[in-house]
Amino acid sequence: MPSRAPFGLRTRLIAAFLLVAAICAVSTAALTYRQARSAVLTQSQDTAVGTLREQLEAVALTLPLDQRQLQRVVDDVGRRGKPHPWVVFGEYGTLRASSADLGAPVSDVLTDTLRTQVSTHPHGAFQRVTDDRGEPYLTIGMPAVFLHNGAREATGAVLYAVMPLSTEQQTVDAMVQAAKQGAVPGLAISVVPALLAARSVLRPVRDMRRAAQNLGRGRLDTRIEVRGADELAGLARTFNETAGALEESVAELREAEARARRFAADVSHELRTPLAGMLAVTEVLDEDAEQLDPDTAKALRLISAETGKLAVLVEDLMEISRFDARAAGLNLDDVDVAEAVGKTLQRRHWDDGRVVTDLPDGVRARLDPRRFDVVLANLVGNALRHGAAPVRVAVRTAPAAQGERLVVEVADSGPGIGPEVLPHIFDRFFKADAARTRSAGSGLGLAISQENVRLHGGTLTAANTPEGADGFGGAVFTLDMPLEAAP
Repeated sequence: MPSRAPFGLRTRLIAAFLLVAAICAVSTAALTYRQARSAVLTQSQDTAVGTLREQLEAVALTLPLDQRQLQRVVDDVGRRGKPHPWVVFGEYGTLRASSADLGAPVSDVLTDTLRTQVSTHPHGAFQRVTDDRGEPYLTIGMPAVFLHNGAREATGAVLYAVMPLSTEQQTVDAMVQAAKQGAVPGLAISVVPALLAARSVLRPVRDMRRAAQNLGRGRLDTRIEVRGADELAGLARTFNETAGALEESVAELREAEARARRFAADVSHELRTPLAGMLAVTEVLDEDAEQLDPDTAKALRLISAETGKLAVLVEDLMEISRFDARAAGLNLDDVDVAEAVGKTLQRRHWDDGRVVTDLPDGVRARLDPRRFDVVLANLVGNALRHGAAPVRVAVRTAPAAQGERLVVEVADSGPGIGPEVLPHIFDRFFKADAARTRSAGSGLGLAISQENVRLHGGTLTAANTPEGADGFGGAVFTLDMPLEAAP
């Protein structure tokens, strides 16, 4: 049995659609966040760097600086922070100053990397750092310079501005929160187009499944409505073309089969009357065969035997035609199975010791006595002709979920049925010449027997059994049918 997917096609389509929507939303949000964050921070740092440079250029310095003058410069620049208030630290040689009222003269967020960059870049440098508490800061280092012969010369004084970026961080956090809050409703809204897309894809698939089921039930006129011009529409057109071709082929086969059945039935019916006359004549001639010369008597007996075979073939053809036309019916009666088997053997004169029976008393079944007689006669006759005596006929009953069943086994003592013959043993006109002696029958006996058993709601099977302690072996045919056949 083929394994089934844990989720249906609709669920997988919707999940795929939502996954794509989620990936697009996350990618868009990430790019937007990156660009917006960069824009916010760049604007703040550019403003702060420009403001510090302007303030420092506007300050008049008298070299060398002392502690008082360095403190005055730091306090003056510290009051003009943009875009946010900042704390300014000044360094000149061993002198240190801070614009914070109670702050330390040196900040712990000023790194050696920033100091190195400032010492090598006369236009200043900046860094974004985070302190031990996770608070973001913008640190700017700007050396104080003066113009000498058109060149910028360093004075040795460096001012550092430390500006908190808490406002910018809040703005960025708000953007992230807005993106998170908008993602869930966006995904919820995307379920609607996902359902519509899944419906548009699954509708033709469902139509095709129903159409395939109808074809499997024999409704060959089933067609699918073609919508659009996409791949699914092309598949629907191909399905319709295939169904049309199949319908035409099956119609031709059925017509040919019906013609063949009518032909066989008509020929068989037309042959019955002349064959009846021929059989009557041959019977009369058989009575006088002893008075004719040997060659004429031999020819007469050959004609009589072949006429008998032809009569059997015609009767079998008419019987199989009734099954093909579904015109065969059951005339049910309550019979004693042991008595019915005994009568079948007596009519054919098989009660001379060639057939051994195992017939328990009291087994009664509701069946068609004539058809049961035909089945049993065919099985025992085949066992005697193609197998070897003695032939055993055993009757028993077996319990089943639908009620008790009748089981009849016919086993011969011959070589058995070849494995290459066994699958075809019930085929019409099949004769196992390679495994059995030449058949004198029509080749329809077992096929007719199987049809009669099916008419009773049972099965007929063939197999080989090894020789047992009772001396029987060879081929065994098993008839299994309900004790109460349905009319």
